[in-house]
Amino acid sequence: MVGGMHQRKAEMARHSDCFIALPGGYGTLEELLEVITWAQLGIHEKPVGLLNVDGYYNYLLTFIDKAVDDGFIRPSQRHIFVSAPNAKELVQKLEEYVPVQDGGVAKLNWTVEIEQPPPPPTPASKQVGFPALKKAEIAL
Repeated sequence: MVGGMHQRKAEMARHSDCFIALPGGYGTLEELLEVITWAQLGIHEKPVGLLNVDGYYNYLLTFIDKAVDDGFIRPSQRHIFVSAPNAKELVQKLEEYVPVQDGGVAKLNWTVEIEQPPPPPTPASKQVGFPALKKAEIAL
C-alpha cells in the first residue's frame, strides 16, 4: 500500500528494468511522459519503449519530432525512448538502448520522499465549475 499515485509510480520505477507503454489513454500518456521526463532529468537511465501497434502512437511521435524541430526538445533527447510496431522488435531495441548523456540536466535522486499534508481548503478552492465559461456558453 502506498500514499498516492506519485509514490506508486516511484515504487514501480524502483523495481523495474525498463518501461513499456502499450496503446492506452490519458493514464498511459501521463505515466509514459513522466518516465520520459525522469530520464531527461537523470532520475533513471532505464530504457523506455512504445509498443506502436498499427501506428497507434504515430501522432505522438510526429508531435515529439515537431517539438524537436521547433527547439522545445533537444535532438539528443528525442532518443530517450524507442518505439517499434511489434514486441519482438521493441525488446531488441530496449536491449540495445544506450542512455542519453548530453549533459542537459543535472542528475537528480529521489531516494527520500516526504509526505506533507495537503493545505487547508480556501474559499476559492471550494468553488465548483467554471463560472466564466458558463457565462460564455450562455452568451453563445
